[in-house]
Amino acid sequence: MTSSELISEGSSLMLFGMGFVFLFLTLLVLATGMMSSIITRFFQEPVPVNAPRSVLKPIVHPSEDAELVAVISAAIQMHRNKKAQKDNH
Repeated sequence: MTSSELISEGSSLMLFGMGFVFLFLTLLVLATGMMSSIITRFFQEPVPVNAPRSVLKPIVHPSEDAELVAVISAAIQMHRNKKAQKDNH
């Protein structure tokens, strides 16, 4: 076989392969679309019923707030002191 015959044979094989893949993917998309329409026709999603929500507030005592503020303030002050010591060295 000459090189022109090989190129011709390779090109025709490539086009045949690409055509086959295109055809297969087209059929796959069509089949998926048909299955989707069949499933949605027979198995429709139920409409969700909105139940009334009860709004619950967490119970926070003022003493817990003061304690939490004190703990957070102490942690911030400790962090600032460590950072200041690190910057001085």
